[in-house]
Amino acid sequence: GKGGIGKSTTTQNLTAGLATMGKKIMVVGCDPKADSTRLLLGGLAQKSVLDTLREEGDDVDLDSILKPGFGGIKCVESGGPEPGVGCAGRGIITSINMLEQLGAYTDDLDYVFYDVLGDVVCGGFAMPIREGKAQE
Repeated sequence: GKGGIGKSTTTQNLTAGLATMGKKIMVVGCDPKADSTRLLLGGLAQKSVLDTLREEGDDVDLDSILKPGFGGIKCVESGGPEPGVGCAGRGIITSINMLEQLGAYTDDLDYVFYDVLGDVVCGGFAMPIREGKAQE
């Protein structure tokens, strides 16, 4: 959907409700602004996966990119490429692969939500779906 129509707010409220019902949730923010999990984290900003990779290289641990939010919701921000370099979809793929390598997708998760931009047009979500890492 188009920007500014409430996708992130809806995602955060829906996941908060599910967590209140005892569901185990992970939210992966897929907006270069990295603000998809801010409400779940009590208004705090979170460093994105891509920023962490740029600063620390490949030696990243799960605690540096995944933060516990409201109701124990696992919060991750994918982030985006540097302005004018690459597409947001590539960052999403990089983040999903990193989360997979670090064991973030645990068996106890009931739901994983990907809060996506309305204009990821470069195949950023087609590839994970094709690879079976997400469902349509």
